[in-house]
Amino acid sequence: MRAVNKRQPNKRQPKTRQLNTRKPNIHKPRVNTQLGQAAVRIFAANDRMNQVLIERLDPAAWRAKPPGKVRTIAAIFTHMHNVRCKWVRLTAPHLKAPRQLNRTHCTPKQARAGLAESAARCAEMLAEALGGGSRVTTFLRDGWARPWPAGPEMLCYMLAHEAHHRGQVCMLAHQLGFPLPGQVTSELWNWEKLWKQCRAPRGPS
Repeated sequence: MRAVNKRQPNKRQPKTRQLNTRKPNIHKPRVNTQLGQAAVRIFAANDRMNQVLIERLDPAAWRAKPPGKVRTIAAIFTHMHNVRCKWVRLTAPHLKAPRQLNRTHCTPKQARAGLAESAARCAEMLAEALGGGSRVTTFLRDGWARPWPAGPEMLCYMLAHEAHHRGQVCMLAHQLGFPLPGQVTSELWNWEKLWKQCRAPRGPS
């Protein structure tokens, strides 16, 4: 007898899903070292403004007591330095934070030296935070504050804090009878000159 070929029913085989072995095209952000360099120059110019104010301030205004519960000019500048030390200690503990200043005994000379040192540490911190370093990833303003990702907002906050207190110093000097010469205002806004004094003659480059 002839063998009869029985047709097997056409069973569809389940499709095997091929795994995508190609690596996803992830766009890695470029490290913006230019921002880090600019931040260092900007904060240096910012501190130079503080130095100009102390240089041109009448020595009698340093400890003159304003009316009411208001900080003296000496206390304002020591506060600025001490807050910088806190920023460095909380945000970049691997950097050596400068010693804090005593607002009761601090002299203008000591304040200038302290501010110069804390400005240098802040510049290092900003260079790491905004220049692509991996050690400074968050910014802590205070122990109670929510951490911020290290970014331009960090620099903006630091500058705003210091500009606020410089405005207080200028106002207090005027109210206490020791107005700053008009030339000081011009010096504070002459960023080209400030950059040169900070050894950054090319300015915003």
